[in-house]
Amino acid sequence: MIPGPLAIGLGHYLTVAAILFTLGIFGIFLNRKNLIVIMMSIELMLLAVNINLVAFSAALGDLVGQVFTMLVLTVAAAEAAIGLAIVVVFYRNRRSIEVEDINRMKG
Repeated sequence: MIPGPLAIGLGHYLTVAAILFTLGIFGIFLNRKNLIVIMMSIELMLLAVNINLVAFSAALGDLVGQVFTMLVLTVAAAEAAIGLAIVVVFYRNRRSIEVEDINRMKG
């Protein structure tokens, strides 16, 4: 950490994480038509949680939060790859990735 008035503390990391999480929530609720934007918003929310985990882990001097962050990043990467593959297959069949078209697949 930088000593003095330019020190970056835990509050700064929590503020950035809160902003990212809020942007992710707004991305989901304001744009409900495009599936890619919804998936990117979920990724933003996961990254905000990871920033919190790493910040608290560093502040407490414990590595458990950082190890758990690596686990969350691995699961998020797998989720993104599988989700993108599903979107590509759906686009090939329907020529659209709008959420309303996906709801038509029920029954």
